[in-house]
Amino acid sequence: MEKKSKLESNQIAGKEYEVEDYKSQDELSSGLATTHEQASDGYMEGSIETEDSTANKE
Repeated sequence: MEKKSKLESNQIAGKEYEVEDYKSQDELSSGLATTHEQASDGYMEGSIETEDSTANKE
């Protein structure tokens, strides 16, 4: 495995999600799109613990 240059590593670390990433053939961009989708799905779904803890309080 090649060692990446510091400049290239900084460019990768600075990449942010963009809507166009869903259509991208670039591995980094498509990976960001997938991760963004998973994180937003988890956020919107919430957690069972949150719903149960408020329903059982008397």
